[in-house]
Amino acid sequence: MAADPTGTRFSLHAADVSAEITEVGAALRALRVGDVDLVPDYPDDVPTPAASGIVLVPWPNRIRDGRWEDDGELRQLAITEPKFGNASHGLLRFASYRAEQRTDAALTLRADVFPQTGYPYHLENRVTYALEGRGVRVTHAVTNVGDGDAPVAVGTHPYFRISDVDTADLSLQLEARTWFRLDEQNIPVAEEPVDDDHDLSSPRRIGDLSLDVAFAGLPRRGGRIEAHLVAPDSRRLTVWAGEGFEYVQVFTTDRFPGHDVAVAIEPMTAPADAFNSGRSLRRLAPGETWTLEWGVDLTEAD
Repeated sequence: MAADPTGTRFSLHAADVSAEITEVGAALRALRVGDVDLVPDYPDDVPTPAASGIVLVPWPNRIRDGRWEDDGELRQLAITEPKFGNASHGLLRFASYRAEQRTDAALTLRADVFPQTGYPYHLENRVTYALEGRGVRVTHAVTNVGDGDAPVAVGTHPYFRISDVDTADLSLQLEARTWFRLDEQNIPVAEEPVDDDHDLSSPRRIGDLSLDVAFAGLPRRGGRIEAHLVAPDSRRLTVWAGEGFEYVQVFTTDRFPGHDVAVAIEPMTAPADAFNSGRSLRRLAPGETWTLEWGVDLTEAD
């Protein structure tokens, strides 16, 4: 039998909530509340498709041409998105994480970003998945254990569903003031007020959308930004993100294995190409730790 290309799968259980986290990429591979799956499944014999559920460190999204200027010095990263000529989704997409702590309902995984071509900094990267209520809380802790102030942005790339409803028939709701217009390399070239095509303040049917867009100007309620998938019977899957997460990428695709349509809702601390724009880019001093939280909840119909 061939080895699982996503590595060891770690199973978590608490009351009627369960989850599955992969060794490769520390990805959220499965999340279930009762008998409802909240993450789309994919075949056992394929690597993580379309970045499903992975942790994005030390940058989310893309860096144009893999090049950036670091305090006057030009750095060149490996091109990991040949189609557009970019460095995409950080340096740990296919990294093997190791378990540091584990209980029935919680798991902490660690993988370091070691100094390398194009990124001469050393980061300890930990991610903790903890089941709670009717969902999961995810905590990221990134520590600069090297020399120099390390540029860092964090993101995650989870896909969601409510399994007893066709994803096309779910509705997406996300309040935002602005969206980022992209060029032919999928790099932002302008930030614009939301228009009719990008206004998600009222729920809109997934099957009617085609999006690969980052949103900003997200209101906070109780310290959180939120996006929602809403079922026809008013059940609501909420993706929330705490302080530090200022952006949400929404990506719809018909190329997710085994699914006619899939939707990713991606909390990010910075937009694409932040290493060049400097937009919301964090510089961690040696010894400094940056802690961030996001999570998922399923609310029953009223």
